[in-house]
Formats: sequence, structure tokens, C-alpha cells
Amino acid sequence: MTRKRSAGLLLYRGAGPAVEVLLAHMGGPFWATKDAGAWTVPKGEYDEDETPEAAARREFQEELGVPPPGGEPVPLGSVTQTGGKLVTAWALEGDLDPAGITPGTFVMEWPKGSGRMREFPEIDRVAWFGLDEARRKMVSKQRAFLDRLEELLRSAEGAEGAESAEGAGPGGE
Repeated sequence: MTRKRSAGLLLYRGAGPAVEVLLAHMGGPFWATKDAGAWTVPKGEYDEDETPEAAARREFQEELGVPPPGGEPVPLGSVTQTGGKLVTAWALEGDLDPAGITPGTFVMEWPKGSGRMREFPEIDRVAWFGLDEARRKMVSKQRAFLDRLEELLRSAEGAEGAESAEGAGPGGE
């Protein structure tokens, strides 16, 4: 049996301690009353005939009902969730108004064993969170993406600071 794989985009905005990430609250009856551990990178499964990055972009649009912002996504690597699914994510800088989303839906039998099929949103809401709050809300295995994003942004800020320092000093201005 082939291992399930998902790919997603972790949208972020701001810099330094003001960085925020956009997370999606999982939809459906199981997650309706949960908060901690019920938020995720907008993502979805893909097959062999699609690249993970293309799947991440497609799933962002399917999950949120809006295309991802332009720009070049930066790889955040992969994590294996508790159930064994491999999740690969990319960071993408951009902004999005959570009120503008139109989530996709799925159908399942509910209540279980009732024989009645019902439609539910794949995600029931999205919101921006600072990194500390995002860590509390996110699916535990995906928290590594926040650590990797934080490191990526620190590295970028360090590189920008070094470039600024090169031009400063005697005769450099």
C-alpha cells in the first residue's frame, strides 16, 4: 500500500516578532468543537502524476477557494503525522483576508452508522496567528514547519543585516 502524502502552503506575513501565519481549522463534525490541535497548514493529498509543489498550490485554492498569492514558495521540508501521512509544506509570503475564503466540501456518512450522507466544509474557518499561538493551535507534528519558517526568516534577516553593514562604515556611505 502506498503511503498517503499531502502538500500545502504556509502563508505568512510580517517580520520579526510580528510574523503571523495563516492556518485552517479542519471542518467536519469531528473537529467542530476542538480548537487546540485542530488547525493545519492548508493542504491536501496528491498522486504520483503531480509534483508536491503543484499539489500545494492546487490544494490551497481548493481548500480556501482563492488562488495562492504570487511569489516563489520556499521549501519547509516534510513531517510524518501520527497516522503515517507524509506532509510537505512551503512557506509563501503574502496576505489574505480570511473573510474572503470559500472552502471546498466533502461528503461523509453522519452520524456514523446512520446511512445518511451529509456535506461538510473541508475547513470551517481560517485565521492569522502569531507563531506562539499557532504552535498551541496546530496539529502537533506540523509545528516543525513553524520552527523551520522562524529559522528561515532569521537567516534572511541576518543576511539583510550583513548587506546593510557592508555599505556602512568609513567611506561606505
